[in-house]
Amino acid sequence: MTAKVPVEDLRVGMFIHLDLGWMSHPFPLSSFKISSQEQIDTVRSLGLSHVRWDAARSDTVHTTPELVAATPIDMPAPAAVSAEPETPGQRQAKALAAQETTQRLCEKQFGEACRALKQINDQALTAPQAARDSSHQLTRALLDKMLIGDAELCLRVLGDTSGDRGSAHAMNVSVLSLLLAKHLGWPDHELMDLGTGALLHDIGKLNLPDRLRWQQDNFTTAEQSLYRDHVAQGIALGRRMGLTAGSLLVLAQHHEMADGSGFPSGCPQERMTQAARIVSMVNHYDKLCNPATPSMALTPHEALSRMFAQSRTRFDISLLNAFIRMMGIYPPGSVVQLSDERFAIVMTVNAQRPLKPTVLVHDPRASRQDRLHLNLEGVTDIGIRRNLKPDQLPVKTAEFLAPRQRLSYFFGADINTPHAA
Repeated sequence: MTAKVPVEDLRVGMFIHLDLGWMSHPFPLSSFKISSQEQIDTVRSLGLSHVRWDAARSDTVHTTPELVAATPIDMPAPAAVSAEPETPGQRQAKALAAQETTQRLCEKQFGEACRALKQINDQALTAPQAARDSSHQLTRALLDKMLIGDAELCLRVLGDTSGDRGSAHAMNVSVLSLLLAKHLGWPDHELMDLGTGALLHDIGKLNLPDRLRWQQDNFTTAEQSLYRDHVAQGIALGRRMGLTAGSLLVLAQHHEMADGSGFPSGCPQERMTQAARIVSMVNHYDKLCNPATPSMALTPHEALSRMFAQSRTRFDISLLNAFIRMMGIYPPGSVVQLSDERFAIVMTVNAQRPLKPTVLVHDPRASRQDRLHLNLEGVTDIGIRRNLKPDQLPVKTAEFLAPRQRLSYFFGADINTPHAA
């Protein structure tokens, strides 16, 4: 149970809930404990008169008799502090519950962002400047989530997401591109150009028939020409929208390659912007993992390996190396076998520690409800032995791990997972 309190009465130490959509505020989560006056000022700037306050999760030293009196009488009192310390099992259960909660939140946020992008695409042809403003707002929201606070971010693979396929692809490209540029220390205005360009990089496909929006190997020469024309269509629409020069160049160059083998101009790396180099690379990665024909999909590990071993001349090698470092050798979504022979799927990777991801392990002795998330950073005797394709898993393991048919990525604050094996 929570109580509503005026935003004027907010103070450090209070745990609050913002009843707003994810993109309507700059905080990573909609429920959090206030840690600074700056956060209070930000909440007050949102136009809310009241917010919900959870006394049981707040620091009581910062509350006042007036606020306590305003709490509903049926609100449970804060739990008494137990004299007994938490057992390892209790700590693990609490951490795993937090992982599951954060996973569901990321899936909800990804869905909300994709729906917003779908609305932008629907609006672009009839109200291009309004669509531009909405794309800036969405980019700003993504950046605010990435940049606020001191928490380290981790990259998460999401459950199979329904909805518009084009929006999911553009969101994947945007999230991965922005995380890489943030990791490289880009300034805010360049991040905005990159993010907006990434969100809209396929905007020219709006004028294509559905069957031509995803490149196929069996396209005729005429169909291939129509498909490639989406770049020119995107530039023209981007100009009507009033996009910045930096964003327009992402639209113009997102299919160019560093060795000059791309289209439409065949321009080499020196003539590509840094933002376009990133989007071209990440666009290629996502299409390897999520191709038009699902049976042709590569695992994330295979996709990165192929890009480095067979195609690295097509990309800016310094950016490709940085991308691999950020994603890890086994990016989220990779199906792996551990050194103790158990099978697992990589769930999260922290860019600061990419070689030590958190994995969901299939233990034949455990039920589906007793999901084991294992943080490889905290164990010295278990590591990843090899990458697998999903169809190499035993049937019961595949049912438990449920490898994603389509990969979607999002980000969230890193949560320490117990190191139990």
